[in-house]
Amino acid sequence: MSINWQDIAFTFFGGLGLFLFSIKYMGDGLQQAAGDKLRYYIDKYTSNPFFGVLVGIAMTALIQSSSGVTVITVGLVSAGLLTLRQAIGIVMGANIGTTVTSFLIGFKLGDYALPMIFIGAALLFFTRNRKLNNIGRVIFGVGGIFFSLSLMSDAMEPLKEVQAFQTYLASLGDKPIQGVFIGTGLTMLIQSSAAIIGILQGLYANDLMSLQGVIPILLGSNIGTCITAVLAALGANIAAKRVAAAHVMFNVIGTVIFMIFLIPYTRIMEWLDVTLNLTPEMSVAFSHGSFNFVNTIILFPFIGGLALLVTKMIPGEDEVVKYEAMYLDPILLKQAPAIALGNAKKELVNLAAYAAQSFEAAFSYIGTAEPKYVEKVQKYEDVVNKLDQELTQYLIALSNEPLNEQENEVLAGILDSARDLERISDHAINLATLMEHDNDKDITFTPTAKDELQEIYALTHSMFLDAIKAVADDDKVLAQELIDRHGDVKRLEKRIRRAHIDRMNQGICSPVAGVNFIDLITPSTRITDHAINLAEKVVAHQI
Repeated sequence: MSINWQDIAFTFFGGLGLFLFSIKYMGDGLQQAAGDKLRYYIDKYTSNPFFGVLVGIAMTALIQSSSGVTVITVGLVSAGLLTLRQAIGIVMGANIGTTVTSFLIGFKLGDYALPMIFIGAALLFFTRNRKLNNIGRVIFGVGGIFFSLSLMSDAMEPLKEVQAFQTYLASLGDKPIQGVFIGTGLTMLIQSSAAIIGILQGLYANDLMSLQGVIPILLGSNIGTCITAVLAALGANIAAKRVAAAHVMFNVIGTVIFMIFLIPYTRIMEWLDVTLNLTPEMSVAFSHGSFNFVNTIILFPFIGGLALLVTKMIPGEDEVVKYEAMYLDPILLKQAPAIALGNAKKELVNLAAYAAQSFEAAFSYIGTAEPKYVEKVQKYEDVVNKLDQELTQYLIALSNEPLNEQENEVLAGILDSARDLERISDHAINLATLMEHDNDKDITFTPTAKDELQEIYALTHSMFLDAIKAVADDDKVLAQELIDRHGDVKRLEKRIRRAHIDRMNQGICSPVAGVNFIDLITPSTRITDHAINLAEKVVAHQI
């Protein structure tokens, strides 16, 4: 019997492409149907590593991508919103959650693949309801998964007649280490452990491989799936690199343990196969799921040790911005509204400190052009936004409690001031973005222009810090002084503008640099305006 290798290759790789697309499309539909709040839920419900495991399972089952959840986790650790121990818990849970796909495949719903694709397409194209559209994405994705698996299985069917192929696959049962490397390499290549597991299910179902040959490859696929997190952490800070390293170590340690006990583990899986009368696909799913579940149980007590290990592997001090609402105690809302209001003011000062650091990082970037300062600006911006949101929600809840007229004015003043601080942080982001654009375009400024930038920054920075001090100390004298000094920044800006126009007229500065320079000094006056708003509220007894 002759083998048409072209048909096999076209059908197999076409099916693989459809499988990868369907997995992503289904995950996108699930994510959109549930609301795009992954970062919020991961941040909110991971107070300890155990809850981190549960969140990792739930989120990975939701979006069908352990890599996606791990990358989000790396970003949260990079921003200082999660600790390393919490992140390791999420990574462990993500490994369990990713087994959902293999169990889904094990139910062998291939006969219903095409009707599911039709139903999904109908919901996508014949309805305008967004929720139905998202459900359509999910159904279309599930149908696509089963149809693609059918294509790949059909493509592999003729390989039963190829003796060399059969001999090689059969030999993998006696070469488990080679199987681990094959699984790792293939998963790194196509960026989907689910796809590799699906292929293994097809090979095992077609009697092309033994379970002892399949298991090392699926163990290797768990290591290979770490590559996405590693790539995400390459340009991040030390904390993020440690999360990626923990992800790799978790899977490597688990693989080593299971490889030591490969023969008894395989026997247990074969016993389950017979006892539960499992289909071949479900046997592979159980092998994959039990590895991740048991590995998590074994290593969970050693999360602290794993965190210590990766800290030793990747040494160094890393600046971590801790998101922390320090004073917003919900119990005080009902029991002592007046004290809750005082605490809200303390939280406003906490928020102001982060906004100031965002502004400082932006000007550090202007002075040094080091990319790490852009990352810091974004970190502080994220913290400011979250604190602003929590403070706003707290004040809205407090507004429903009995407060006198003066207290209600203070509440409104704190609410307005939080908006001012959030806008200051936005201006810091704008500054960093403008300077990043200038650096990308190789736009340079004269030494005089740079000195003027530093001059207006120093004055703005001083006034902003004084405004924060006036709020914290309720210093009305300092607040009034700031209001009187407000014109200093305006006058300095006018002087700098005139001097820069003179340089442009003399040909010392290029027109492009001239326009961009003006853009860089404008945020300083805007920031000063917001700082003065704080001072005015102090004078008026509104905060």
